Amino acid sequence: MTDSAVKNFFFPKITKRYLLRVAVVAITAFIIFKFVFIPFCIQGESMAPTYVTGSFNFCFTMRYLFSRPVQPDVVLVRMAGQDVMLLKRVVATEGQSVEFKEGRLFVDGKKINEPYVSGKSDWNVPLTVVKPGHVYVVGDNRSMPAKGHAFGQTSLKRIAGTPLW
Repeated sequence: MTDSAVKNFFFPKITKRYLLRVAVVAITAFIIFKFVFIPFCIQGESMAPTYVTGSFNFCFTMRYLFSRPVQPDVVLVRMAGQDVMLLKRVVATEGQSVEFKEGRLFVDGKKINEPYVSGKSDWNVPLTVVKPGHVYVVGDNRSMPAKGHAFGQTSLKRIAGTPLW
């Protein structure tokens, strides 16, 4: 490669066409990563071992554009404002009853097999019926006391999407 070819590769001529391409790429990347694939870093142990703290992922916001979350989808729930999101698992949908007895999950009176749950749990949560337009979400790491978890019914409007992997 000649010196001029190397120079042109690392320092291209800045033309209107070049600036237009850079602008289009920047705007496209902004739209994709702001509205379609929102990057996030997992903080906390509530979804361990399925998702570990410090992991990086993307929230796919289009997942529930034409459908609703179902059991056992993992979803991102928007909390106070747009910036704080919690990663949780859907365990029941509207109209279903949810109850924890000695750490075991019961939906509509039937014990649910949850191979993704880590740790032994002693949770006891009274029977709750999921309201219309809501889902019941909880983390996979149930070895901590129930008081240390953020879980329960959440509006479908708060569901931001689902992690890509």
